Amino acid sequence: MKDALNVTPSTDEIATGVKEAERISQALADVLADTYRLTFKTHAYHWNVEGPLFFPLHKLTEGQYEDMFAAADELAERIRALGHLAPMTMGEIVERSQIEDKAGTPSAAEMVEDLASDHERVAHRLHALIRLVGGLADPVTEDLATARSAFHEQAAWMLRATAKTG
Repeated sequence: MKDALNVTPSTDEIATGVKEAERISQALADVLADTYRLTFKTHAYHWNVEGPLFFPLHKLTEGQYEDMFAAADELAERIRALGHLAPMTMGEIVERSQIEDKAGTPSAAEMVEDLASDHERVAHRLHALIRLVGGLADPVTEDLATARSAFHEQAAWMLRATAKTG
């Protein structure tokens, strides 16, 4: 039994026809880092949002962070399916991510705008991933990136639509 736990994760060669699996895995790791950081930020805003739009923003952000948490697992598993290791430290997540913390305690309006902008940032990164894999015989990653991009674009729209006044 002790030997069963003495296995260290490693990269593997894959033979599925995907070209440049390491390059794709690195791009996926960047998207995973963004997703993970945005999940936390969304969850933190969910906990702390206040004001007349508390309930709709609280419910909207709950659905979004739950979706992104599941997506992080899917992104990491795709990296593993390509024969590479997913990020294993919070330091690597922070280093790879383009998502940044907002200074101070933002208002509900600032939270909404911050999250919407971050969702757009992740969508842009996913669009770059789609372009990358387009010629590398990796329709699985392309489909995953397309679906994730659609989620982030919709999330940005829903946040801004919820917070509109007059």
